Amino acid sequence: MRYSSLLPFSALLVLGLMSFLIDVDIIPPGIELLESLKARFDGYLYWLILAIILLESIVYVGFYFPGQFFAVLLVVLAKPQWNDILYLTLAMVTAATLGSMLNYYMGKRFAQHEKKTPINRKSSIKYLLVAMIHINSLAFYMFNQGAQRRPFKVVFLAGLLNLPYYLGLIFATTVLSEEIMKLAENTLFILCAIGIWLLVCVYLDIKKYRNTKLYAHQREQELK
Repeated sequence: MRYSSLLPFSALLVLGLMSFLIDVDIIPPGIELLESLKARFDGYLYWLILAIILLESIVYVGFYFPGQFFAVLLVVLAKPQWNDILYLTLAMVTAATLGSMLNYYMGKRFAQHEKKTPINRKSSIKYLLVAMIHINSLAFYMFNQGAQRRPFKVVFLAGLLNLPYYLGLIFATTVLSEEIMKLAENTLFILCAIGIWLLVCVYLDIKKYRNTKLYAHQREQELK
């Protein structure tokens, strides 16, 4: 059985290790790293953000790479003007759409044999909107769309729906830049957020284990 709590637990371990390395001055704080990265790629900020979002949008990779978090901090450090907001939005939407295309074709190519049966049903926009709550869930959604041989147009539909989402994200980031930087520098806040995530996943794992055990017991009783 796959445990949902493994991901937040590993994130907690990585954060703890990073905090220790920063405290003993082995590596600089995250904000300094991002400022150094921004200075090095000063003329290529849009390409840098495109690469970061694209990396997070790939199925499974995004679990261990908080691309949107890094992109938001880079946007804050860049202090964008109105025309920059439009270009940053296009960069993020392009990256997310390219990631969706990649996930779709990976699902189509690497899905298990029994999942490759063509399905004629149209993609539900309701499930697409739910999947778009986070880029990781969108990645798995697109992978499943490819595995089930759903119409490819769902990739472009997600791209269009991402336009207002990323525009609002960048606008809110620019307006609330000071508050975002305070949260990003607050290790306790991040630890609490991951801790809550871990507790929720542990509860779901326990519930899943009990349901699996109950199902196995019922099957055993039926076979007697």
